[in-house]
Amino acid sequence: MKNKSSRRMGISRRWWVIASLAFVCAVACYVFFFSRHSLRKWICDVSYPVGYDIHGIDISHYQGDIDWKELRQHGTIDECPIRFVMIKATEGADKVDEKFKRNFHLAREHGFTRGAYHFFSTQSPAAAQARLFISTVKLERGDLPPVLDVEKKPKNQTREQFRQSLLTWLHTVEKHYGVKPILYTYYKFKMEYLNDSVFNQYPYWIAHYYVERVEYPGEWKFWQHTDEGRLPGINGDVDFNVYNGSYYDLQQLTLK
Repeated sequence: MKNKSSRRMGISRRWWVIASLAFVCAVACYVFFFSRHSLRKWICDVSYPVGYDIHGIDISHYQGDIDWKELRQHGTIDECPIRFVMIKATEGADKVDEKFKRNFHLAREHGFTRGAYHFFSTQSPAAAQARLFISTVKLERGDLPPVLDVEKKPKNQTREQFRQSLLTWLHTVEKHYGVKPILYTYYKFKMEYLNDSVFNQYPYWIAHYYVERVEYPGEWKFWQHTDEGRLPGINGDVDFNVYNGSYYDLQQLTLK
């Protein structure tokens, strides 16, 4: 009886170990396939970049109705006041962000240095996209230069056709406002398509998350370092950015 009982206990113990391992594997698979983003954030500890004092955010209709008074009075990043707000204005050749007019007006009213950006579409001619931005955004003295947000290359365009399309937008907008637009894109995209003397002449706003420092070796003005920031006055996540310089430098970049 003792031997049989021991064998049964041994079998039960093995099954318990197997079941435990299976559970651990199931949890690991869930985390890998469904929660990689949150896990990465937790592991990397989305902290504030060291050595930067000028902080800002970028917003669109996804942030809903912002309580600008609350944001002005209590919104800080790394114990520093928010200095600038980049606001989505347009997308493609026919989409105006539904919150742009309100956000653009209230950002200035509450003392933020404001900027407006266009999300480049792979489905519309660049010239038409530039015309929409120009007709929508009335920049004033003290505003940041216009921003082109580009994140995808059209599949039906060659590399050179794509680059010429971007230059069409940039040149058209620069001619209208009299200032070079800011070019926003993420690190890998910049390195693959836009890292040369032609595009390096534009002020660069880099999106690069969960890294301690920007790996891009060239010059840059803004760094979007997380898309999961939280602030009073804004429901849900918001992108956090830093400016690579002093507040005086930031003001020198604005329209005169």
